[in-house]
Amino acid sequence: MTYCDRCGEPAATGDHGACTAARELEPPRFCPDCRRRMKVQVVPTGWSATCVEHGIRHS
Repeated sequence: MTYCDRCGEPAATGDHGACTAARELEPPRFCPDCRRRMKVQVVPTGWSATCVEHGIRHS
């Protein structure tokens, strides 16, 4: 199962239109693989988000 990386809810259920729109300007907050909250660092050149289980994601 995959999860919304902004709200953490299952990606297949509900309407995630607002999440998709917000993700154009914001980094992810939840790991899409395990739903854990990620440690996010925003820098002028982009962002990095770290999940303790699945590692680092970059912009």
